[in-house]
Amino acid sequence: MQPQRYLGKPPARSRRKWLRMLAPLGTILLLIALWQLIVSLELISPILLPSPGAVASALSNALADGSLLKHASTTLEEMLFGLCIGVSFGLALGYSIAKAPLLESLLSPLIVAFQSTPIVAYAPLLVIWFGTGLTGKIVTTAIIVFFPTLVNTIAGIRGLEPSLTDLFRSLRASRWQTFRHLELPAALPIILAGLKTSSTLAVIGAVVGEFVSARYGLGALVIAARSRYDTPLVIVSALTMTTLALALYSLVAYIEWRILAWRRRPRT
Repeated sequence: MQPQRYLGKPPARSRRKWLRMLAPLGTILLLIALWQLIVSLELISPILLPSPGAVASALSNALADGSLLKHASTTLEEMLFGLCIGVSFGLALGYSIAKAPLLESLLSPLIVAFQSTPIVAYAPLLVIWFGTGLTGKIVTTAIIVFFPTLVNTIAGIRGLEPSLTDLFRSLRASRWQTFRHLELPAALPIILAGLKTSSTLAVIGAVVGEFVSARYGLGALVIAARSRYDTPLVIVSALTMTTLALALYSLVAYIEWRILAWRRRPRT
């Protein structure tokens, strides 16, 4: 009699999968327990480090009165618009530079000099030029996400195998056909990696602009809470910023997973 074959996943593999999924939750719980222990032992003043319960209470109050949602939605709006604008300019200019070395010689010194200056140095100028509304924060976000997209686009396009380019040229493919069927698919993994980096930087650009001048946004909430020495609310604001950045990063990672599904197909 033929022995039955096990068609499901091996138990050990299934356990490892669940462990990988639960590991981040375990780390968070461990950090909260350590945090509570430090507060209980009074190793740090509660003014400097409030208890997890105090932070949870501040979170509940901010959700109840709607202030957290209002400020978070403003910051998220600035992040999304700034990310779209910065990534669009980074993709267009990165592709142009990759295809035209002369353009790189002309623009690289300016781009590197501008990028090497901390965003906090010229954020006040952007607020003066574009006003204290959403526009100034969107421009600040676009600038900070622009460079990673630019660099990865250049690296992706220039990383093509010359033999593949020669093959398309021998087949008399048009520029659009070469871009669509060769350059874009080959460069997409590197471009998406840059987009994931840009998505985490978007919250920095938005909040820096809010620190300079803003009535709404998580940066403005931090400044207001700091002026009242409301440390739990400051921590709530910081955790909300982290949540927005993680959510945006996860969205880009999911898009990458879907677009690059062909890379996971077994080769025959």
